[in-house]
Amino acid sequence: MSTVMILNDAPYGSERVYNGLRLAGSLARKGVAIRLFLMGDSALAAKSGQKVPPGYYNVQNMVSAVTRHGGEVAVCGTCLDARGIGEGELMEGARRSTLEELTAWVAEAEKVLTF
Repeated sequence: MSTVMILNDAPYGSERVYNGLRLAGSLARKGVAIRLFLMGDSALAAKSGQKVPPGYYNVQNMVSAVTRHGGEVAVCGTCLDARGIGEGELMEGARRSTLEELTAWVAEAEKVLTF
């Protein structure tokens, strides 16, 4: 069984993605099987090469914390296309995915959390 986390908001500007990633990283560090699905504007959280001002959180690093601890990160392909992000622009450990995969994840998950 796994915990699926679905993020929807833009990675910067509100704290929803920030807080979702904080929880995902914390759960992953505790050995919880995390499957993170980024859709809508949160697809931008998996874009490589993010540069933020000193002292500001970097969601790319936060997503990496999930994958470093065995979590899976999938990004909605339709959402990537709508934002002009190619698969080659995704950070290491994140991959293009589909609503069908998210459906399968949700169907077999023990818990589903949305942010």
